Amino acid sequence: MDYKLVIFDCDGVLVDSEAIGNRFISEALTLAGIPISAEGALSQFLGGKLTQIKEDAEKQLGFSLPSNWVDEIYKKQFSEFRKNLKSIDGIEDVLDVLERINIPICVGSNGPLNKMEVSLGVTKLRDRFLGRIFSADQVKKPKPAPDLYLYCADRMGVPPQYCLVIEDSPRGASAGVAAGMSVFGYSGGEDNSALKEVGCTKVFDTMQEIATFLDN
Repeated sequence: MDYKLVIFDCDGVLVDSEAIGNRFISEALTLAGIPISAEGALSQFLGGKLTQIKEDAEKQLGFSLPSNWVDEIYKKQFSEFRKNLKSIDGIEDVLDVLERINIPICVGSNGPLNKMEVSLGVTKLRDRFLGRIFSADQVKKPKPAPDLYLYCADRMGVPPQYCLVIEDSPRGASAGVAAGMSVFGYSGGEDNSALKEVGCTKVFDTMQEIATFLDN
């Protein structure tokens, strides 16, 4: 396939933020009356949008959570990001290959722009995507709907069939598939069956494997 654009998810693909982020989500949900472990939150909400998690929690609880519930979680996440967040091992290799073979890149994340400003800034990846960072806040529906990835393609001027999405979550991978794009699943060495089930073109355990594949 002659890819003309590679769209990266952010959390879990560019930055190793999922475990950090979901720890604070689990704490907030447990305090609200929905006991859930950090591991459970990671499994249930991987790739999800925090405002949607809040809405789902309110339906389960039968009452509204505080208006600043989401903002307070982000505040804690950002503080931890600034201290401990790292980029995904091998992601620089992938970006270097794409730069060398001259394939444009962008980011498409369910997270808000201010979250990516922090996470990509801390990991020194932001400069590689300047002006090409897109959020589900800019479209009608977040992943798993295809809206965000179609928006990315439109903004970058590339037809969907020439786009490659790199995703770590079945939710995000489903969005890429629904958008009519090729999707590479990144499992990080974890169980990859769910990524395969939603229709990923290929699934890789490491970013180094993706870099090698793209370089051939």
